[in-house]
Amino acid sequence: MNLSAMPVKLDEPLGLMAVDSTAAGASSLFRPWDGVFLPQELQKCLESIAEADVIVGIPSFNNARTIGHVVRAVQAGLAKYFPSQKCVLVNSDGGSQDGTAEIVQQTGIDNLATILVKHPQFPVHKIVTAYHGIPGKGSAFRTIFALAAQLGAKACCVVDSDLRSITPEWIELLLDPLLDSGFDFVAPLYQRHKFDGTITNSIIYPLTRALYGQRIRQPIGGDFGFSGRLAQHYLSKNVWDTDVARFGIDIWMTTTAIGDGFKVCQSYLGAKLHDAKDPSADLTSMFTQVVGSVFGLMEAHEKAWAPITGSREVPTFGFHYQVGLEPVRVNVDRMLENFRLGCRELGVVWKQILAPEHLAALVDLAAVAKEQFHFSDELWVQAVYDFVLAHHHRRLPYEHLLRSLIPLYLGRTAAFVLEMLESSAEEVEARIENLCRVYEKFKPELLRRWVAK
Repeated sequence: MNLSAMPVKLDEPLGLMAVDSTAAGASSLFRPWDGVFLPQELQKCLESIAEADVIVGIPSFNNARTIGHVVRAVQAGLAKYFPSQKCVLVNSDGGSQDGTAEIVQQTGIDNLATILVKHPQFPVHKIVTAYHGIPGKGSAFRTIFALAAQLGAKACCVVDSDLRSITPEWIELLLDPLLDSGFDFVAPLYQRHKFDGTITNSIIYPLTRALYGQRIRQPIGGDFGFSGRLAQHYLSKNVWDTDVARFGIDIWMTTTAIGDGFKVCQSYLGAKLHDAKDPSADLTSMFTQVVGSVFGLMEAHEKAWAPITGSREVPTFGFHYQVGLEPVRVNVDRMLENFRLGCRELGVVWKQILAPEHLAALVDLAAVAKEQFHFSDELWVQAVYDFVLAHHHRRLPYEHLLRSLIPLYLGRTAAFVLEMLESSAEEVEARIENLCRVYEKFKPELLRRWVAK
């Protein structure tokens, strides 16, 4: 099976400053800010603003269809909940060609009086700028971190540009814990369709929870709050030429906040309605970069996670309520086909990764008919930990190792969908809780093999 080409098909007025950082000659006018190069025109904008209390960042790339709603919600949230703060909205764009930047520039709220009790003391400044570096969300965030540091912001948040369910209350929930309760990092807590976020549910959440002992339910949720001092801490890290600059930024932010001792919490935001993905659709790049980032962060934060046993709840803000959710279509047959293909063609690769008894169990599982297909929590967790250890002990090249995990992930996801097809959201969450406890149960064995030569 060719891993590099594996056919895998895997969720009052506004102050406006639009900055053309791609204009001719702009590259020669850059000035560094903790390693981030900001164009001179953007520097002038920041100097005219001088300082800010709150910054909201919106990374974007060709999001013209949805970003207008996001901008309006952010503007309303800032005006309604932070009328006495100096606020800045930053759109960090990756070179959109569909008019995204123009929509951000032109979007406003016609009559703020209809949503306000108290008139804002300051206008909300808006900055639209292109980011530079490796194309990806992480590079967009890096620019937002740099602006927050230069303006001395006390509290910041970032929200996705493809959201259809964002409300002004999201801005309050992401920023208030930072300003009023002394937290440094606010993770989102969503109500999602039971088959949305399968990478989070099967690997990222339970593994992060078992490692660091904190039950942050959506560690790669995409919408986060963070203090100004945490933004500066993020900037000090030399990760911007890695997968963190692409899809790995969310888990990197969460893990860095926990691993480096910052005070963390989560806020319930309700439904996250965006352009959700079928778990069997092509998510190869995202999977390898996100999972690879988790594995890599284990090396950097070994001293933080190695002594941890069990897990605990983290403080949660917001009112929990039931919401309607959009269905996620899942192609179980395609996932099973890819799992079985992997079992047939990746045996030589898996022998270098998996314990013999785990490999034998997976080969046997591939022969089971769809109606009886069951991928146990114990086998799944032990297989994931085998991959963690293979990564740690450098048994295979990074990309080949992570790509060879994808067929197993698809098999596990197919089994989960088949098992939970008629289950309620509460039953699915209980099932994920059980999986988390299995990750925690096998962690001592993971640590023993981690330190073994």
